[in-house]
Amino acid sequence: MSLQKLDIYHVRNLQQASLYPATKINLIYGNNASGKSSILEAIYLLGRASSFRSTTIKNVIHFAHNELIVSGKVRFTNAHVSTLGIRIDGKGIQIRIDEETRYSRSELAYALPIQMIHPKSYQLLDAGPQLRREFIDWGVFNQHPDFLNNWRNFKRILNHRNALLKTRSVKELNVWNHELQQYGTIVAEYRMQYLTELMPVFLQIMHKFTALENIELKLLPGWDADFLLLDKLTEDLEKDLRYGFTHSGPHRADFQLLIESRKAKDFVSRGQLKLLMLSLKLAQVQHLLNNGSKSGCILIDDAVAELDFSSRTKLLDFLADMDVQVFITATEQNEFGDLSNLGEYKMFHVEHGVVSEVDQNVSRETLNKV
Repeated sequence: MSLQKLDIYHVRNLQQASLYPATKINLIYGNNASGKSSILEAIYLLGRASSFRSTTIKNVIHFAHNELIVSGKVRFTNAHVSTLGIRIDGKGIQIRIDEETRYSRSELAYALPIQMIHPKSYQLLDAGPQLRREFIDWGVFNQHPDFLNNWRNFKRILNHRNALLKTRSVKELNVWNHELQQYGTIVAEYRMQYLTELMPVFLQIMHKFTALENIELKLLPGWDADFLLLDKLTEDLEKDLRYGFTHSGPHRADFQLLIESRKAKDFVSRGQLKLLMLSLKLAQVQHLLNNGSKSGCILIDDAVAELDFSSRTKLLDFLADMDVQVFITATEQNEFGDLSNLGEYKMFHVEHGVVSEVDQNVSRETLNKV
């Protein structure tokens, strides 16, 4: 699948912009604060109904307007074209799919799967566990439609149990402990299965970018997997009552990337850590493609500038071979890498919030002079 057309209204400094992207690679360049990242933000809004740059949506709306609108036409592999749209103002969010109003962000996420890579994505391997839980759950969510309901049931029961702990309603806990085990075990099993399936795909991609060996992805489910979650909840009761929240369960899950049984973040170089993160993110998308899921879009915002020229070129070549649409930003044309073997691509220049498509012949002449 791919975005055939993208219309953007009032997203940051983009008052109005329309793009007809290439089905494969789209390169977007411009100075800092020109609006290039806002294009990726608009696509992300269209697929996630949220921003990857701001937790407050008001900051995303152009200062002269009270709302933003993003719409797009998505073409699927069976030639069906679907229309997506999102309107956000100070009162709420309106989602439309094929001219019908929808109320679930998950429907939008299924219609346009988005894989986002930006400078802060490198925190995946060296920040707290929440990012890694979100990483796993994004992959499971897109592969197993019934995962979302099980995850929501687990979160609902967890919130109720935590409320009981705060009021020290011990007699009511037993019933909720059994339900927490039921859905918590289902969520943990989905995650374990997913990480096991992702591992060989990740290794295959990772070896294209780095020569690291003896690598392992290890899931920490959130409790000692040698015991039932129910037994751990019983064991933790006194501690849970003291602090007023549940200490064990898939909400405390994490995964580790180990190299020779040591955490990768503790001894590989910063550059190698970035390549490992890229490999994990790309492996997620390739794994979905291998299993017949929708391909969606990969958005890469200013993340390639910190890679050496050879790594950038390898990344572009790999992306060109994937059955996926890609949008990449940089400040200069020559930051993308070697484009000579790229095949189909389009280039866009952004300046002061104005987006223009660059003639490929002019682009090649400019790059040859660099």
